[in-house]
Amino acid sequence: MSVLVFADSTEGKFKKTAFEVVSYGKKVAEQLESNLVVLTINATDASELHKYGATKILTVANDSLSPFNAKQYAAVLTQVANKENATVVVVDSSIDSLYLAPIVAVNLEAGYASNTVALPTSTSPFTVKRKAFSNKAFSNTVITTDKKIIGLAKNSFGIHENPAEGTTENFDAEIATSGIKSESIERVTGKVTIADADTVVSAGRGLKGPENWPMIEELAEVLNAATACSKPVSDLGWRPHSEHVGQTGKPVASNLYIAIGISGAIQHLAGINASKVKVVINTDPEAPFFKAADYGVVGDAFEVIPQLIEKLKAFKAA
Repeated sequence: MSVLVFADSTEGKFKKTAFEVVSYGKKVAEQLESNLVVLTINATDASELHKYGATKILTVANDSLSPFNAKQYAAVLTQVANKENATVVVVDSSIDSLYLAPIVAVNLEAGYASNTVALPTSTSPFTVKRKAFSNKAFSNTVITTDKKIIGLAKNSFGIHENPAEGTTENFDAEIATSGIKSESIERVTGKVTIADADTVVSAGRGLKGPENWPMIEELAEVLNAATACSKPVSDLGWRPHSEHVGQTGKPVASNLYIAIGISGAIQHLAGINASKVKVVINTDPEAPFFKAADYGVVGDAFEVIPQLIEKLKAFKAA
């Protein structure tokens, strides 16, 4: 028996979530007194995963697996799970994995627990703690199937170094190409993505227009953060829809979320609730966001942000 972890990568480089799921998988394997196996697809240097406890790494390198296709990836993951007799499969909770995991669950006849936030509280019965009701509550879910799939919520377990000696092997997967629809994907390069960012700087209609976004981008650059926006901003075409965060956009689970000129509609709060520290800057002291914020500044963004950028630059210089 084994615990299988899928360590995702983009353009050959591992996402931070890859290190987190390997760290998590290592501890689950210890709980089950089982072996840990890590699968990578088109990763440049898989050996760095040994640092987080991976003892056996299986690599798949195939150009037909780029860009991501849920059916193809699920087929590879299923083949590896069967070969390694995996009883538990761990993936992250990225958008890709939300498509991937259910297909693997069907293939393996496995129970799937998404948005898991902690190690199993029990292995018999197998019980995991999950986020529920748009991150407003938790549920303890029992998985009764022989095989189990866990979708680990970002930033819920953390990255833990646990160096281990191990092997790295190539896995020759059978990859079907017939019936697979290929689509072109535009990727933003040279910027921190919302999915990978530890810090997110987000803005809303309080900025009054797209011409005022350079100061948001400058603040994000100083903080090495990703930029984001509220739904009305993307609907107005001020910012691309890829930056829309919230319940109907991209979920955010960053360490720091800064909301500027966003009132805090319930749909927006539901999508960013998993962020650890939330800072709000708004002229309206009655804005709903202040009730959810850890820190709040009542003030004009056009006055506050330039001063904040100046102070941060001085702090970094020192």
